[in-house]
Amino acid sequence: MSSKQHDYSDALSKSILFFEGQRSGYLPNDQRVRWRRNSGLSDGWTHNTDLTGGYYDAGDNVKFNFPMAFTTTMLAWSVIEFGELMPPPELRNALVALRWSSDYLLKSVSQLPNRIFVQVGDPIADHNCWERPEDMDTPRTAYVVNAPNPASEVAGEITAALSAASIAVRSSDPGYSQTLLQNAVKTFQFADMHRGAYSSNDDIKNDVCPFYCDFNGFQDELLWGAAWLRKGTGDESYLSYIESNREPFGASENVDEFGWDNKIGGLNVLVSKEVIAGNMYNLEAYKASAESFMCSLVPESPGQHVEYTPGGLLYKPGGSQLQHATTISFLLLVYAQYLSRSSLSLNCGSLSVPPDHLRRLAKKQVDYILGENPMGLSYMVGYGERYPKRIHHRGSSLPSIVDHPGTIGCKDGSVYFNSTEPNPNVLIGAVVGGPEEDDKYDDDRSDFRKSEPTTYINAPFVGVLAYFAANPSFS
Repeated sequence: MSSKQHDYSDALSKSILFFEGQRSGYLPNDQRVRWRRNSGLSDGWTHNTDLTGGYYDAGDNVKFNFPMAFTTTMLAWSVIEFGELMPPPELRNALVALRWSSDYLLKSVSQLPNRIFVQVGDPIADHNCWERPEDMDTPRTAYVVNAPNPASEVAGEITAALSAASIAVRSSDPGYSQTLLQNAVKTFQFADMHRGAYSSNDDIKNDVCPFYCDFNGFQDELLWGAAWLRKGTGDESYLSYIESNREPFGASENVDEFGWDNKIGGLNVLVSKEVIAGNMYNLEAYKASAESFMCSLVPESPGQHVEYTPGGLLYKPGGSQLQHATTISFLLLVYAQYLSRSSLSLNCGSLSVPPDHLRRLAKKQVDYILGENPMGLSYMVGYGERYPKRIHHRGSSLPSIVDHPGTIGCKDGSVYFNSTEPNPNVLIGAVVGGPEEDDKYDDDRSDFRKSEPTTYINAPFVGVLAYFAANPSFS
C-alpha cells in the first residue's frame, strides 16, 4: 500500500470510535459499539461513592486511574493542538471520548483534600478470568489513598488530565471547564503536599504493581501536572514551580521517551512552547532538552539516536511497541507546529532541520502502523484489508450479550481465549501493541505484549491522525 492511498480521515474516525468499546458504566442511547452493554454499575459501592464510568484501559476489565489519566491528558492535548483541523463530527466525538474519562476522574478526586481513588477492580482476580465486562463477578475493589499517604504520580497525572481537559472544552462548555480546573488545583495540592509514590502504600502496592507502578519516580508527574496547570490557569506560581524544581526533581537529564510512566519527553516539549512563543528564556533548559530529544529522532543528526527496526518502526525495549510510535509521533508534530508558528527550525549541531522533516518522521510511523511495514498488516483493527483478528481483549473475543445472553463465567471464557478463531466482535479502531524489533507479528491472542490494545496507544494517535487527515497530500 503506498502512502498516498491511506485514508487518514477513516483512520481518525476509527481511532476515536475505539474508546466506545472501552467504556465502563451506563452506556448511552447513541452508543455506536453495539456489542457492548452496561458494566461495572456497582463500582465504588464499598466506599459509598459513585465510581461508575471511565475506561477499561486495555483488554481486561480493570480501571487503572494512572494510565486512564494519561489517556485523558493525551486526548485533551490532541484536541488542543489539532482539534481545529478535525471535521466537526469527529471533534464532537473526540470531546465525548474525553468527557467520558474526565467525568470519571472528577469522581475519583471528589473526596479531596484527604482522599483520592486510584483504581477500581482487583487486577489479580480479573487477570485470572476471561469474561466479558458485562458478566464481571470478580471483586470490584475501589483502591483508595488517604492523606497523609502519598499518591503523587497518580494525582499529578490526574492534575494534568483535568487541566488539559479544561482547556480543550473551554470554548464549548466554559462552566464544565471551570469545574475541571478547580478540581485540578485541589488534586495538585494533594500530589505536592503528600509527596511519594502510590505504590509505596503497603495496603495497595501488591494490587497496583506490577501492572501500573511508575518505575521512573513520581517527580515527573508533579512537574507535568504543574506545567498543565500553568497552561490552564496562567498562574505564575506554577511557572516558578517548574523552573525551580527541574534540577531537584531529576528532570534535567535528556530523556528520549514519553508514555504513561515517563512524562519528561512530553514535559520538555510542552514547556518549550513558553520559550518559543512566549520568550520565557528562564525555561530555556526545557527547550534544550526538547531539542535534544527531537534530534535523537533524526537519523541524519549527529549524536545519539533512538533505535528503529529494519522496517522503520521506532523501537524501545519492552512490550507494546506502538505506544512509543504514537506518543513520539505526536510530540514530533506538536514541536513542528511550535517551530512553524515562529518560523524556526530545529538545530541539531551543524544540521538545521525544518519542521516538515519532523512531520515526515511522524508520517513514517503513522504509515507503518496503517500497513506500510514488512508484514503488510495494518495494526489498527478494522482499518485496511489485513489487520489483527485475534486481539487480546476479553469483550472482543467472547460472544456478545446480543448473541449469547447467558452469563459466561470466569473460567468458562477459557475456550474462547484458547480458540484459534478470529474474535467475534471487531473492536474497530483499536491499535494493538504491535511487532517487536524484527518487525514480525503473530496474530496470537495469548501474546498480550503484541496483541493487546490500550487506550494510551490510541489517545495520542487521535491528534496525529487529525493532522494527516487535514493534510492528506503531505509528503
